Amino acid sequence: MEKILDVKDLQINFDTFAGQVKAIRNVSFHLNKGETLAIVGESGSGKSVTVRSIMGLLANNAHVDNGSIDFKGKDLLKASPRELESIRGNDISMIFQDPMTSLDPTMPIGKQVAEPLLIHGSMSKKKAMARAEEVLELVGITNAKNRMKDYPHQFSGGQRQRIVIAISIVNYPEVLIADEPTTALDVTIQAQIIDLMKELQNKIETSIIFITHDLGVVAGIADRVAVMYAGKIIEYGSVDEIFYNPQHPYTWGLLNSMPTLDTSSDRLYAIPGTPPNLLNPPAGDAFAPRNPYAMEIDYEQMPPFYKVTDTHYAATWLLDPNAPKVEPPAAIKKRQEEYHQLVAEGKIQSSVKGGAKDGE
Repeated sequence: MEKILDVKDLQINFDTFAGQVKAIRNVSFHLNKGETLAIVGESGSGKSVTVRSIMGLLANNAHVDNGSIDFKGKDLLKASPRELESIRGNDISMIFQDPMTSLDPTMPIGKQVAEPLLIHGSMSKKKAMARAEEVLELVGITNAKNRMKDYPHQFSGGQRQRIVIAISIVNYPEVLIADEPTTALDVTIQAQIIDLMKELQNKIETSIIFITHDLGVVAGIADRVAVMYAGKIIEYGSVDEIFYNPQHPYTWGLLNSMPTLDTSSDRLYAIPGTPPNLLNPPAGDAFAPRNPYAMEIDYEQMPPFYKVTDTHYAATWLLDPNAPKVEPPAAIKKRQEEYHQLVAEGKIQSSVKGGAKDGE
């Protein structure tokens, strides 16, 4: 597949009164044309900082110390402010988490949706307002023509999120970044927004990076998944591989914390402990203190990526050929058994081609 965005060895640090926070530590991933890549992890894992660097929206105390972000042959980290302004909201757009902080309470929503078209000078005001109405209808705002003059407070939470999506897609961007777009919504509205995004992706032919801490949301929208922890990507693969055949103990913990129809206990599983302090990142696997399967080497050396399939890699010493064999939690083992059964029946495409545990 054709890559539209390629992030390599990204390293971002924040200067604070307490010292330098090493927020993003050599992160690499790519986005293929027309696909949805989900980046998943706990709060503070570095998801939002990573995607904000693509848009050039980092805080003043942040600085990129290494890496590149290639978009259609141009390194965005080396782009001038003027070049970034021409790309931001036009070629690459972003949906933010809280619609009420994204929308101007003093401006009618029609003008807000049309604004990106006017800023980038792609059409006249009359045509921009007509496109705004068309896009508001596209995202499901009923009676869009009459509601163009309404203000954000006159809409429900779900409608406001649809308006924010309309603003982000009005220029038909090639890449759409969705930063936790459903977090503030109830489950029913969440499902509607997910369905809307999938529908829009097909209609405007955009590629999506979807940021979330909720693996349940990922299952309904993603093609591939990257799992982040403590500023690093620790596992990535197709959505089926991550859900049915996870390999990193952190991914096991995330999946175990999701309620299912088989959940019988009144209390959901929670990963013990807290993420490390990135003022002084650990030398080894950052997840080791919270990992019940941690070995001595986990505290001493950072694991490389081990190949599970051609599309699935995980950075855990458990995949080393010399590591002891461990039994994953019962729920994870059940998922893996289901995965192998589905592969055998041809319902899931496996890309295993031997050498499954070679380091990358």
